[in-house]
Amino acid sequence: MQPMINVLVVLSHYLFSNFGLAIIALTIVVNAVMYPLTMKQLHASKAMQELQPKLSELQKKYAKDRQRLGQEQMKLYKESGISPAGCLVPLLVQMPIWIALYWSIMRLLAVTPEDFLALSQYLYSWPLVYSTVPLGAKFLWFNLAYPDSYLILPILVGGTMWVQQKMVTPTAVDPKQQTQSKLMLWMMPLMFVFFTIQFPSGLALFWVTSSVIRIGIQYFVTGWGGLIPASAGKRVVRDTKYKKRIAQVEEMPVSDVVVAEQEEGQDYGEPGDKRQDRRGGYSTRPGAARRQPRGGRGHRPKRR
Repeated sequence: MQPMINVLVVLSHYLFSNFGLAIIALTIVVNAVMYPLTMKQLHASKAMQELQPKLSELQKKYAKDRQRLGQEQMKLYKESGISPAGCLVPLLVQMPIWIALYWSIMRLLAVTPEDFLALSQYLYSWPLVYSTVPLGAKFLWFNLAYPDSYLILPILVGGTMWVQQKMVTPTAVDPKQQTQSKLMLWMMPLMFVFFTIQFPSGLALFWVTSSVIRIGIQYFVTGWGGLIPASAGKRVVRDTKYKKRIAQVEEMPVSDVVVAEQEEGQDYGEPGDKRQDRRGGYSTRPGAARRQPRGGRGHRPKRR
């Protein structure tokens, strides 16, 4: 905690004596230092999500035999080269750093003379540090030492944490897992909203900045994840390809359209020929499709 307190003081001095900018800068620095651990945690979480369908099958198959279920799960982890502790170890390493940063902000936002005297034992004997203290608590529209009275920061904290949690939440098939996923999706953001209403706004600024950084890192690792369902993504890609194909056909001359479609194994008759489709309508595109009857063995004409 002591090094972080003094780093925050020095950053505040060089960032126009603005403690809010110092909190944002230190949050970025800490996330940059812990980037390898964060990437390891995200890759392990992604690998665990990919194994969820197989784990669900094992749970259904060995629902009555817990011992066999545990053995099969460990076997699956070993074959996949994934360790369940891979998601927890990086997080446990990061926790002391986050706790130290939390208490550093709390100590520096001293609002009483007793708190300010307690802060003196954590400061280095540097002229720059003592000339900067006490720090200004005003940032944007709120006071960093008190909760945000406009409730804008609590909403930002809850919203960014919900987005981050939604991105890492896998799509569950089991109803019990769906209930647990929804509970975790809403419980954590609401809990931090409650904390933000009670604690100083400096902590809320730290949480918002950290969540935005994690959202960016998560996007580059797994994309939008649970924010955009897989079926919706495939539908968007399919519709985009269809629209591009229509645009290409409309820009091509009629003769080129006929030649291109004949190369695909279809004969489309004369330009302007309108054939009735299966829905009873007529195609308005020049060179509408006209299927050739299938020849060869086994083909029988329809009876009238």
